[in-house]
Amino acid sequence: MFNADQADQSDQSGSDADPRPRQAGGSRQERHQQHRDATKRAILDAALELFVVDGYSSVSIRSIAAKVDYSPAAIYSYFPSKDDIFFALAEEGLSLLGHRELSAEATVHALDDVRAMFWRIYEFSKEQPQYFALVFLDRSVPKISKEYERFAFMTKLKDKTNERMQRCIDVGDLPQALHVPTAARIMFASVVGLSALRLSHRLAPWEDADNLVRQAIDVMLAGFERHPPAGNDPPDAFMPCHSDR
Repeated sequence: MFNADQADQSDQSGSDADPRPRQAGGSRQERHQQHRDATKRAILDAALELFVVDGYSSVSIRSIAAKVDYSPAAIYSYFPSKDDIFFALAEEGLSLLGHRELSAEATVHALDDVRAMFWRIYEFSKEQPQYFALVFLDRSVPKISKEYERFAFMTKLKDKTNERMQRCIDVGDLPQALHVPTAARIMFASVVGLSALRLSHRLAPWEDADNLVRQAIDVMLAGFERHPPAGNDPPDAFMPCHSDR
């Protein structure tokens, strides 16, 4: 498993809106809620670290409880199951990525917008390496499709991805024969793959991950112009997460 301790710890402070609760002063009821929020945060932080370092399948509620010095019963009073802890973490991580993507405005340059869209996925892997590793790299985690309503915002993200690539076709930057979901899959897989190599320190010392990702995006777009990939999957098949496993 990817060891989050090996990543730059400064990457953890991404500048996007953070969905995690913040503490504030107030009444007794508010202080009680603050305590519950802080306890829940401690559980989630401990679980995220264990999931990423040890692998989701190897972590138990008991091991999470031991890390935060709570009883397993206390953990269950916040989360009914280990899967629920994962879904809470996945929602946090994907919300950070979704906010980054959905808040980006289109420019007059369609191809540059597509480049920027996939570059932001790579930036997410640098700024939030633990969330990235949990959601995109661990094959033992539950399917996000089990909690579809909770992750409905990912449909908006998928739609925006397809719209940006379709716009390239409409303005003539990419060929009409291009199958957008397949092209998006190819680009996503390349960016995630290079991000994983960087996080696991599998790149050679002389290789620059930023430069590799930029080149990969440019090479794929150039390749689509000459050899547009075909596909026969339904239009809504592309989803940049584990939801379609």
